[in-house]
Amino acid sequence: MTTTLDGRAAAAPPTPVTVLPVADGERPVGAWIVGPDGATFRPVVDVTRLAGAALAAAGAATMAVAVVIAAGRRRPDIGAVTMGPGGWVSIKRTALPPLRSGTPRPWWARLLRARRLVPQR
Repeated sequence: MTTTLDGRAAAAPPTPVTVLPVADGERPVGAWIVGPDGATFRPVVDVTRLAGAALAAAGAATMAVAVVIAAGRRRPDIGAVTMGPGGWVSIKRTALPPLRSGTPRPWWARLLRARRLVPQR
């Protein structure tokens, strides 16, 4: 260790380091850092490619959730409802829907305290 004229320790001179950039065509890939201790490779983080991959993953997840929700929806218990002559509602050629017993009530029916429509016989 060397000392200066006023008695303080002087810093060691910096060691020479060589940086060699690596490119794939026009796109930089990383760099080799060569020094007295050896050589190490430092890759370049491509922010544009990373953002594109994150956006594609988010889109795929959204599509998967939409497919699961669409597949889980129940079909209506009655057929097509059309308007008849004079504005009457026509539900011809449909049977009474089966009563659902044992299935939990939907959240909105519990929230509104709705009652089931039971036909009078």
